[in-house]
Amino acid sequence: MRRPVIKAPLKYAPVKFAAALVSVAAVFAAATSCSPTPEATVSKTLKIVYQKSDSFTALDMVMQDAKTEFEASNSGVTVDLQPIQANDDDYGTKLALAQRSADTAPDVFYEDTFKVRSDVDAGYLLKLDSYLEKWDDWKSFNDAAKEAGRADDGGIYAVPLGTDTRAIWYNKSVLQKAGIPVPWQPKTWDEILTAARAIKASDPQVIPFTMYAGKGTGEGTVMQSFYELLYGTDSSLYDRDQKKWVVGSQGFRDSLAFLKTLYDEKLAVSPAEALDANVWKKVFGEWFPQGKLGATVEGSYSPSFWQKGGAYEWAGYEQKMGVAMFPTQKGQDPGGVSMSGGWALAVGAKSKNPELAFNFLTTALNKKNALAFDVNNSQIAVRTDVASDPGYLAANPFVKDVSELVKVTHYRPATADYPRISTAVQVATESVITGKQSPEEAAAEYDATVRKLAGEDKVLEK
Repeated sequence: MRRPVIKAPLKYAPVKFAAALVSVAAVFAAATSCSPTPEATVSKTLKIVYQKSDSFTALDMVMQDAKTEFEASNSGVTVDLQPIQANDDDYGTKLALAQRSADTAPDVFYEDTFKVRSDVDAGYLLKLDSYLEKWDDWKSFNDAAKEAGRADDGGIYAVPLGTDTRAIWYNKSVLQKAGIPVPWQPKTWDEILTAARAIKASDPQVIPFTMYAGKGTGEGTVMQSFYELLYGTDSSLYDRDQKKWVVGSQGFRDSLAFLKTLYDEKLAVSPAEALDANVWKKVFGEWFPQGKLGATVEGSYSPSFWQKGGAYEWAGYEQKMGVAMFPTQKGQDPGGVSMSGGWALAVGAKSKNPELAFNFLTTALNKKNALAFDVNNSQIAVRTDVASDPGYLAANPFVKDVSELVKVTHYRPATADYPRISTAVQVATESVITGKQSPEEAAAEYDATVRKLAGEDKVLEK
């Protein structure tokens, strides 16, 4: 379950931080000291910084192709690719280190959309609105995905490479045994509970419908559980227009109450299992393949665990599993909810050649390169022309279903204080499923925590 949020353990080979800092400093220092001194030559060199590892080469392949294309059509311009070998956290640290000086700051760089707003506040990203207005391909990007690059001032500062979505994944045979027709698409929260109770009645040994909760599963608790509930009510976590955290909402209390029902009626895993940080391994590696789990909320990347070469190879999973959109609370518009993360490309605010840098960004994200990245990295396409491409649709048996969820997806508030707010949400879910607090008590404690963390002028009661 942590895979989409903390990719390092599965996707990227970790490196020792101290050594990495020295290494990256040396790289940037070397790049600076070896750069030609004539200003005219320096102005025609673009420095491109991105992440690469032994198990993550899709972006490097795209950058290599983009470099060839761009240099061929821009005589006299050198594209200096500087991939950083690191996991997600260390990459972010090294990138931030490079951003401190105009001498080491990149012209174009790979940016976690989670950090766009805080990095805009830090002055690292160039506002792209005036450039995007002239780029015809921009209209091909999904409107919801465009929001991933938007900052608090309303401007766009990064262009997404791809994204992921969250959905209900279910074992068809478990549902059919309970008399539930497949394909299954619940339209309300009550329909989920009705199905879960039917599964429990048909086989008490099966876990009917579990959702992550508690601090053990970290961001997985909010991305693959609580936010699907909260954003399916008439409330939200953060008011983007007023730039304030929402407190006192009925939707927050209702979301906690739904989790309490799942756990109190033993429709989900036990609280002890829920608090295990590695519970996701049982979900993918044991419970689903062994027919011991009816359904759960997980990411669009789920098939990557079961496909050939995946961590938990499962022959025939394509026929045994189904996917459904998580419904809104009472079936109100837009009918479903999903959550997305993802990465983007951005232009450095310190770039001496901002227009040239943006032009390279558009080359790296043209249809051909975007298609290659999405297919090779199992990403959800954010370009509509890529999403409808036969090659993309053939790459994954569930790609059409999970890609359509981009229409109803939400992104986390990418504010500097978000991580602490997220932890407060996780605490509230843990208090409820363990019986420590009622939904009302846990929501009240969450409200008090948010007021303390953000300040009274940054909260909105509604």
